[in-house]
Amino acid sequence: MRRVIAFVYGVLSYAVFFGTFLYAAGFVGNLVVPKSLDAAPVGTLSGSLLIDLGLLGLFAVQHSVMARPAFKRVWTRIVPPAVERSTYVLASSLALLFLFWQWRPLGGAVWDIQDPAGRALLHAAFAFGWLLVLVTTFLINHFDLFGLRQVWLHLLGRPYKPLPFTTPGPYRLVRHPLYVGWLFAFWATPTMTVTHLLFAVATTAYILVAIRLEERDLVAAHPEYEGYRARVPMLIPGRRRRPRSDEAKPVVAGA
Repeated sequence: MRRVIAFVYGVLSYAVFFGTFLYAAGFVGNLVVPKSLDAAPVGTLSGSLLIDLGLLGLFAVQHSVMARPAFKRVWTRIVPPAVERSTYVLASSLALLFLFWQWRPLGGAVWDIQDPAGRALLHAAFAFGWLLVLVTTFLINHFDLFGLRQVWLHLLGRPYKPLPFTTPGPYRLVRHPLYVGWLFAFWATPTMTVTHLLFAVATTAYILVAIRLEERDLVAAHPEYEGYRARVPMLIPGRRRRPRSDEAKPVVAGA
């Protein structure tokens, strides 16, 4: 019975995530949803700015801290390992939904492209970003990333085994195509408001920090990642990075 409950919990957590993902596309793109990124300003500029920065900071802390191996080791003493990933996905979704609910638009305009061709190009880049995010999750195993594989194996009574390190498709061009997709999604807009610029700058800063934390964990879990990092650029295809002097040293697993 516990396995069934865990599986249902994982499926429901995934459903919340997928609904949040769709809402996020509408929120950032000002499409369909009742309250979007660039809705009418409410309250004072300073107050709204502080609230928005707090919401972004809250999501960043939750999303990064819960993803760290040290936190997981403590967390799985409370939450069963089979639903740890589903719980992380659910918590991230709820943090985003809270951000959408409490977001305070600031108004103002940074740029507003009126040329039809230019607007169409930026709308296409926006759609490309969201599609790239979704596609890359399937390339690295969408169901494992969002906890469904874990609860399914638990339901069948099979032990969970972490996935091997692979570099399919766009991962051969850049190390983080998923984050490239987010950058397209957040920056590609024909009308850049002050609100949108704040959101784009803050999320970009978070992405750059998150990459450092994530790659540190990847090197510890997959020693071969160090060589991959030396060969493949981080976000911009074709751009070769200069290895640091400490990267020339061999990596010892578990060090």
